[in-house]
Amino acid sequence: MHKKKNQPALPAAAAAAASEIVDECELPLIDLRPLILAGGSAEEREKCKTEMARASEEWGFFQVVNHGVSPEILDRMRREQVKAFKQPFDRKKEEDDKFSAGTYRWGTPTATCLNQLAWSEAFHIPMTDLLEVENLTSIVSCSSAIEQFATTVADLAQKLAGILAEKYLGRKSTFFQDNCAPSTCYLRMNRYPPCPMPPAAAVFGLMPHTDSDFLTILYQDDQVGGLQLVKDGKCFAVKPNPQALIVNIGDLFQAWSNGVYKSVEHRVVTNPHVERFSTAYFFCPSYDTEIESRCEPSIYRKFSFKEYRQQVQEDVGKLGRKVGLSRFTVNAIYS
Repeated sequence: MHKKKNQPALPAAAAAAASEIVDECELPLIDLRPLILAGGSAEEREKCKTEMARASEEWGFFQVVNHGVSPEILDRMRREQVKAFKQPFDRKKEEDDKFSAGTYRWGTPTATCLNQLAWSEAFHIPMTDLLEVENLTSIVSCSSAIEQFATTVADLAQKLAGILAEKYLGRKSTFFQDNCAPSTCYLRMNRYPPCPMPPAAAVFGLMPHTDSDFLTILYQDDQVGGLQLVKDGKCFAVKPNPQALIVNIGDLFQAWSNGVYKSVEHRVVTNPHVERFSTAYFFCPSYDTEIESRCEPSIYRKFSFKEYRQQVQEDVGKLGRKVGLSRFTVNAIYS
């Protein structure tokens, strides 16, 4: 078969994705009204907590509605996000001088070959930068809408992590209150431009990966899909829900729960005609926090978040990919 003139060759990862048949799925939908709003009965609250824990075990992903983040906050935040990305490239790149290095990024900053390149741009902002910098002229920090979204979602993340910890341990825990303050977390605003490659190419806006945090809360476009996850060895496209926020378990929660809660691989594919926006809040501990399984026999050895992050960065630099939790099992064979 002859290749069409001027049609670029597909990277191996994209070519493999193009051959997949991806079914659409609706993630477990959990109504948080009994937990967030007053008036829920003890039975309703317990049912809600149980559904959340079950989804974290079986899917590693779930969606929440009546989550306490108002539509007004979400709408204002999205408008400000779009405005930030519409700025000229040089203006966006200036954010690295005002915030932490690497705040604005496009493609894949750590890519070592073509297969690792992602079709996206992002502002990856430590919450310390967003909350503690005052009177700074910046296309990100000047938006009270973005700050309000971040602080509201931070409260939600703390509640959800506490509930999942309680369901796993069978009792309340202060672990997340003690170790995961807003100042240790991150906000990432993403833009996935329309991709001129053929739809069948399945070019990645975000490469297949697992998250390296405890949990992630995602607000995505309510019409433009693109998020896909792996369940039972098969990839599923997540159907957008305009009322819901998406929650997924990260590597640290899988290790902390001794493998009960699942951190699953996911990715974002591009759209040939429409740009897509999303915002993710990463619920992280301080670098010195030690992650240790809460039951025996333990699957994973004790490690700090700093050690985990450094190992991930080292693997990506050397191997071109994240190895992740496999490095930290009790019987790890990696050298």
